[in-house]
Amino acid sequence: MNQKDKRLKKIAIHTVLIFGAIIMVFPFVWMMLTAFKTVTESTSLNPFVFFPSEWRLDNFIAVLKQNNFIVLYYNTIAMMFWRVLCAIVFSAMAAYAFARLNFPGRNFCFGLVLFQMMIPTQIFIIPQYLMVDFLGMRNTIFALVFPGIVSAFGTFLLRQFFMQLPKELEEAAILDGANIGQIFLQIMLPLVRSGLVALGIFTALFSFKDLMWPLIINSDASAAVLSSALAKMQGAYSVHYPQLMSASVIAILPMLVVYLIFQKQFIEGISTSGGKL
Repeated sequence: MNQKDKRLKKIAIHTVLIFGAIIMVFPFVWMMLTAFKTVTESTSLNPFVFFPSEWRLDNFIAVLKQNNFIVLYYNTIAMMFWRVLCAIVFSAMAAYAFARLNFPGRNFCFGLVLFQMMIPTQIFIIPQYLMVDFLGMRNTIFALVFPGIVSAFGTFLLRQFFMQLPKELEEAAILDGANIGQIFLQIMLPLVRSGLVALGIFTALFSFKDLMWPLIINSDASAAVLSSALAKMQGAYSVHYPQLMSASVIAILPMLVVYLIFQKQFIEGISTSGGKL
């Protein structure tokens, strides 16, 4: 292949990637522009009405008065933090046991983990609701975290990372007198750091986007999260789209800040795990 063909191929690839990026970014741009429009402009059928005729902050002011975003931010961040922590801690221990330890029923137990991944999460909502209600923990942070205490996806993901490590590391540690806990914490766990980062990213994103469970288990406004608060802004017969888009812009700010700060870790974790958001 000569230089001209390589250049044309490179231009074609970049053109496709740029076009794909524009398609992905367009909904976010439309959301931000709609937040500054009036109801009439947001529901106009004229395809050429793209920018608002006048940039207004009325929608943001109204949304901030109607919703306590400090409480919503706190509940959402607390849910994400505890779900990430529980997923990393318990999934790492379970994954190490399934990948490196030999015990009776190991394959059967791991089969149950895979079986849980294949079942729709909606099937578990009623049993989980009954358990949380029995404990008297509805409308609490614990209720939001409860479904994410154990992560089947995290166990499967980290098991793949542990299985890639050479057995010689464990054998050398055993000869030096290390027990299972020391091998796990001091030798094996630091070697799967990229997997832990990937799991933390996926868990945080899944928690931030979770709608059905927070909407069901926490009915009080003081225990709501951002996703459920946005869902409740949609009326039965009409929707104030500019205010809904304004609330959506405010809601995505935490994840946007987190991404800008940990952009390198996001890319590293996703590329290492081979996952797709």
